[in-house]
Amino acid sequence: MSVVMAHGVLFIHSAPSALCPHIEWAIGSVVEKRTDLQWTPQPAAPGMLRTELEWTGPQGTGSLLASALRGWAHLRYEVTEDQSPGADGSRWCHTPELGIFHAATDVHGNIMVSEDRIRYAYESGAGDPSAVYHELSLALGEAWDDELEPFRHAADGANVRWLHQVG
Repeated sequence: MSVVMAHGVLFIHSAPSALCPHIEWAIGSVVEKRTDLQWTPQPAAPGMLRTELEWTGPQGTGSLLASALRGWAHLRYEVTEDQSPGADGSRWCHTPELGIFHAATDVHGNIMVSEDRIRYAYESGAGDPSAVYHELSLALGEAWDDELEPFRHAADGANVRWLHQVG
């Protein structure tokens, strides 16, 4: 049985400097190689650092990366895993205040909301448009996007990959 490889990007949006070696160790244990990340200052949070890593690994590596970093104080990150044969893409976001968010993504990076989640939103709303809006906002991870957006903007001259809100 052959292993299907996936690709993605890990964005560490903000981390305290003391945590950086531990982050590198956790990432290295998932991707099974030394990472030697290039850390730069995070202008949105003085004293914090940011970095990113393009990765390749077996399907599910994105989930393993998100799990390895989950729950660390003061750590904000996003992991993407592109679509690969037999699997949708995925996106994980984490903030200290909100915890972790996961969504399936299409080939363009758009969050895909399932029929059951949409049905839950309008059934739980029971005719109240604001309740339906709230549930759909949760399904799209809007609170995570709102909190992470200032951290996505890197310092002048830094390597930047923009993740834009959809919708």
